[in-house]
Amino acid sequence: MNTETIYLDHQATTPLDDRVLESMLPFFTHEYGNPSSPHTFGRTAARALRTARRQVTDLVSAKNEWEIVFTSGATEANHLAILGAALAARPTAGHIVTTTIEHKAVLAACQRLVDHHGYTLTRVGVDAHGCVHPGDIATALTPHTVLVSVMHANNEIGTLQRLAAIAEITAPRGIILHTDAAQSAGCGLLDVAELGVDLASVSAHKLYGPKGIGALYIRHGTRIIAQQAGGEQERGLRAGTPNVPAIVGFGTAAHLIATDAIPACSSIRALRDQLQDRLLAAIPGTTVNGHPHRRLPGNLSLTLPSIEATDLLDRLPGIAASTGSACNTGNGSPSHVLTAIGLSRDQARATLRISIGRTTTDTDIAQAADLITRTAHTLAPLTSDAA
Repeated sequence: MNTETIYLDHQATTPLDDRVLESMLPFFTHEYGNPSSPHTFGRTAARALRTARRQVTDLVSAKNEWEIVFTSGATEANHLAILGAALAARPTAGHIVTTTIEHKAVLAACQRLVDHHGYTLTRVGVDAHGCVHPGDIATALTPHTVLVSVMHANNEIGTLQRLAAIAEITAPRGIILHTDAAQSAGCGLLDVAELGVDLASVSAHKLYGPKGIGALYIRHGTRIIAQQAGGEQERGLRAGTPNVPAIVGFGTAAHLIATDAIPACSSIRALRDQLQDRLLAAIPGTTVNGHPHRRLPGNLSLTLPSIEATDLLDRLPGIAASTGSACNTGNGSPSHVLTAIGLSRDQARATLRISIGRTTTDTDIAQAADLITRTAHTLAPLTSDAA
């Protein structure tokens, strides 16, 4: 058996692709210019930024490369999108709509508008699969609504939302539609034109790029106010010297996805389904969270019968998985995503998140299924069917 740890936590972060690292290295060493400088070093860096911006533009199917603003990651992009767009539309006393299963970065940005700018906030609930119904979004709108934020794919249960249907509701009313697309961009599922969104947040480390770099797609004509004072970089929306090596890496990672220079998502989905089937058969009473079909190809959220997921992981040093969002690590409270879809506190604590990626192999799946099954048997009484 392979003694190395099996990595099954790709929704928390992905390993850096070797081709991405290779593209970044020159900008750590001899191509060290500031892209704002007028000399040859600066011009080389500026060209590299333009190339990367075009590559990210292609990844999200934007029309123009200047619709892409680089940030430090999806969290900053979410903050800039939600506060920047809402305050540009209505400085005070506006209304925003989001869902009960958003990433904490989105919920925190929305709450900031409430606490500091007199906004009101509506959190629309989801069904048992984690789907928000467009009709519920429509019902939540008021004459003061300026922005709706709905994530494209959930970071715990993987459910994909019907953004295009929501855009049909918001666009005629002149309401800005933002999506946190950090999880879906790496699967090549993000097409801003097809989805009809005005703003989309993405992060490089979710798609085999470096950490500490992300981007915000801003549809041409969408007004937004900078949230960081300083220089005029990134169209004046994100002051500070650009992180050239990371941006170059982000561009390369985006290019690999956009040009299909990676394994197809269908291969990842097949591995996920194989592991899902084996675990459901071996551990009776186990249930799958998220939409059965409209879900990220590598996502597998399982609620195990009478088993604490943290106890299971503690006994599985050979597997790197999680109990939910990496941002909730160390928080004793049950996942707000899992309780929002109707799980009890005990069920939420019994939930394991496995996320498969392009580095996962058939051998990994077979070994993981065996290890999880054998360990689960030691933690809870199972029926004779599991023997």
